[in-house]
Amino acid sequence: MANDSKTWRCGKYELSFDRPRIMGVLNVTPDSFSDGGEHFDPDAAIEYGLAMLDAGADIIDVGGESTRPGFTPVNPDEEARRVLPVVRALAKEGAIVSIDTRHVAVAKAAVRCGASIVNDVTGFTDPKMVEFVATSTCGVIVMHAGEVAAPARTHATVQLDTSAAAFVAEKAREAAAEAAREAEKPARRRRGKLLGEPKTEAKLPGGVVQPSLPFGDPEPAPEPTGEQKQETPAAEQAAPAAEATATPEPAPEPSDHLAAMMRRSARREEAYVPTSQLRRFTLPDSAPIMRRVMGFLSDQARALIHAGVSRDRICIDPGPGFGKTANEDIVIQRETAKMASLGYPLMCAVSRKRFVGAVSGVTEAAERDAATFGVCLGAIQAGANIVRVHDVTGFAQFLNGYWAVAKPQPRRAFVAVGSNLGHRCDNIRAARDMIAEIPLTCVSNCSRIYESEPAYETRQDAFANAVIEIKTELAPLVLLDELMKIEAELGRDRSKKAKVNGPRTIDLDLLWMDGEIHGGEKLRLPHPLIGERDFVLVPLEDLMHDPARFFRYNGVEVKEPEDRVGHIVGELGRM
Repeated sequence: MANDSKTWRCGKYELSFDRPRIMGVLNVTPDSFSDGGEHFDPDAAIEYGLAMLDAGADIIDVGGESTRPGFTPVNPDEEARRVLPVVRALAKEGAIVSIDTRHVAVAKAAVRCGASIVNDVTGFTDPKMVEFVATSTCGVIVMHAGEVAAPARTHATVQLDTSAAAFVAEKAREAAAEAAREAEKPARRRRGKLLGEPKTEAKLPGGVVQPSLPFGDPEPAPEPTGEQKQETPAAEQAAPAAEATATPEPAPEPSDHLAAMMRRSARREEAYVPTSQLRRFTLPDSAPIMRRVMGFLSDQARALIHAGVSRDRICIDPGPGFGKTANEDIVIQRETAKMASLGYPLMCAVSRKRFVGAVSGVTEAAERDAATFGVCLGAIQAGANIVRVHDVTGFAQFLNGYWAVAKPQPRRAFVAVGSNLGHRCDNIRAARDMIAEIPLTCVSNCSRIYESEPAYETRQDAFANAVIEIKTELAPLVLLDELMKIEAELGRDRSKKAKVNGPRTIDLDLLWMDGEIHGGEKLRLPHPLIGERDFVLVPLEDLMHDPARFFRYNGVEVKEPEDRVGHIVGELGRM
C-alpha cells in the first residue's frame, strides 16, 4: 500500500509515502495529446502550475516536448527556452519541480534553475544523462519506453500482375536461374544426387514430407554470366511495365528512436485484427511482458546505483502508452504489486492515456479524467506511491475522500495563534475550542500564552501568541481551509484594504505537519518564516525539546534569538 516506509530524496526535499503523492502535469508545448497549447505561454504555464499546487499537487512535472504518438522531436535549445522560466518561477515558490526531458542539456539547465527531479522518458539509457545525475542530488524517474511483445515476423506483400510483359519477364528469370544451376553442377554424383544441390524438402519420422518454410531471409540470386546477360532482353524490356504496377514503398521511419517507436505503437494499436488471429484469452500472457518491463527497470536502476546514484533517489515508472497496446497496458497495471515489490517508489502515470479511453469508451482524451481516477485507485491499492495526473483539483478531492475513509492516519501538526484586537487571550481560547471541532482533528496540547512585540508592522499594539499542537487526518490544504473559516468566524479581516501584518482579532498559521512538504501561494510547509519568529519559537519550547534544532533538521533556517522578529516580552497565562 502507499502508506509504506519508502522515502524519495529529491535534492533538498525528502518525500515520504504515508499517503500517495500527486504529480501535476504541466505541458509547455503546442502539441501535447490532451492539453497542447493551453499553457504554451510561460506566464500562463506559471499561473497554472501555482494553481495546481494550491489544488493539492505535491510535485509539478514540467515538460517542453510532447511524446505523444506521431510527435515531432524538439531540439534541446527550443525545449529549454520553453521550460526554464517556468521551472525557475515554480521552484522560487517552494514547489518540488520535476523536469520531463530526455536531453541532458535541458536537465542540467533545469536543475540549475531549481528542479529537484529528472524524469527521463528514455529510462536513462543515455550515458551522459547517467553521468549528470550521478554528480547531482536530484531525484530520478526511470521510465520504460518500448515494445513489450516479441517482434512478429513480417512477410513481404505479394503484388499480383497478370500483364503479358510481367509473364514474359518471369519466364526469362526462370530460364536464367535454371541455366545458372546447370552451369554450377559438379561433375561427380553421390548416391544418385548431385553434390551441392539444394534440398527443397525434408522427411519427418513416418515418411511425412515437411516443405521448407518461408521464414528465413531469401538467399541472394546468383550473378548472371555473360552469356545469360545476352539471353535476357525480354526481361529488361518488361521491367518498366512491372515497376509501373509495383506497390510504392512506405515512408521511411523518423530517425529519432523514440519518435519511431511511438509511431510503430500507434500503428499497432490501430491495426485491424482479422478473424484468423482470434485469441483464446482476453489478455496476453503477463509473464513475458513483465519480464521485459521489470527487467528493464531493475537493470537501469542498478546501473544508476553503480554509477553513484543512491537508491533512495530512484523512482520507477512502467511507461503506460509508450510502445504498448491497450491490452499490454492493462496487464502491466494489474501487476502493480509486483513492480512495487522491487522496493523503489512507484509512479502511476496513466492520465488520459489511450488504454484508459479503450476501457472506458471515452474517445476524447480531455474527458477521460473520471476513468483515470478509477485506474489510479486500483494502482494505489496495489502499491503505487505517486500518481501523475492532469486534473489535480478533481483527483485531490477524489483521493482525500477515499483516504479519509479507507486509511486511518492521524498526523501531528502545529498551529500558531495570535491576536492584538479585543480580548486577546479570550480570542485565542475561542480559536482553540473551534480547532477541536474540526472534523478528523483533535487538540493534543497547548503552549502558554505569551505577549510579544509586533513584527513587521511595528506601529500597532502588542500581540498575544500561543502554539497549539493537534492531530489530524485531513490533508494540509483541507485543514488550512478549516482554519481560514475559524478566522472569518472570529472576525479576521482579510480584505484588500486590511494590512498584511496589521492588527487582527485572530491569526492562524499552519506551521508544520508530519511528513508534509508543500509549496505555492496558498500554503507553504514548513512555514517559510517560522525560523525568524521569536513569538512562534518560544511557545514551541513548551511543546517540544529544542524546536530550533528540530526545524533545522527539517531543512528550515532558524535564526539566533537576537536576530529574530516579534520578541517575547512577557507571559499572559495558560490557555
